[in-house]
Amino acid sequence: MASRKAVKRPPKRFQPKGLTILYEDRDILVVDKESGLLTVSNGTVRENTAYYRLNTYVRKGNQKSRNRVFIVHRLDRDTSGVIVFARSERAKRYLQKEWQRFRKTYVAVVHGTLQEKEGTISSYLAENRAHRVYSVADPQTGKLARTAYRVVREFTRHSLLEVDLLTGRKNQIRVHLAEAGHAVAGDRKYGKRDKSAGRLALHASSITLTHPHTHKEMTFQAKVPPYLESLLSTYTRGKTVKRDRIDDVEAQSAELPGKIDELRRQ
Repeated sequence: MASRKAVKRPPKRFQPKGLTILYEDRDILVVDKESGLLTVSNGTVRENTAYYRLNTYVRKGNQKSRNRVFIVHRLDRDTSGVIVFARSERAKRYLQKEWQRFRKTYVAVVHGTLQEKEGTISSYLAENRAHRVYSVADPQTGKLARTAYRVVREFTRHSLLEVDLLTGRKNQIRVHLAEAGHAVAGDRKYGKRDKSAGRLALHASSITLTHPHTHKEMTFQAKVPPYLESLLSTYTRGKTVKRDRIDDVEAQSAELPGKIDELRRQ
């Protein structure tokens, strides 16, 4: 299969605000989204979304252009990190069909210390009329969701986790961790008030996928944002606990970018 050349990027004036282009070719467009930006419209916000801004980007400001992006998956508004968009309907169908096979890794800071330092949380998730997601026992009512996690480091009142999203349900990581008694720091919807975390401490750090045209494996990474680095630095200045059980877990974990690498070396 022939290689896929990266396309020439539009002029700087068309670069999408709140998004960093990580990779682009004729089939996919991979970006790093800032916290606070919607992936797609929620009915009240139309233009202030990653989808709208990237369509403007690929059209180079020409609204009559047929160039567009296609939604493959979403990140919550307050979650930062890697998002993959397709550049064609064919690429979209392939990526969505194969999505469960791809590896999606997140970084999360959660409340408390976990008794099990590595594991998988499974449940059936449903959503109520208030758009709140929760676990149910009946598989006919909810959709199966599986979240794997590994403890990277523990602080006095918080823990740093590496999370693998094994399925892709709405709010999955936030719901699973909250129901386990370890809500993501800064999660106002599923967690508790936390003065130390001004925003959601959840970041989509990497995605490994198979390219829809070349079928080659590709990995895209987004650096830990400054806010999360600052939060980790704040917790690092406090006491850390239970290092004896973490070392074994860290040896099995994939390397994490930025501040997390520094934490592991301490």
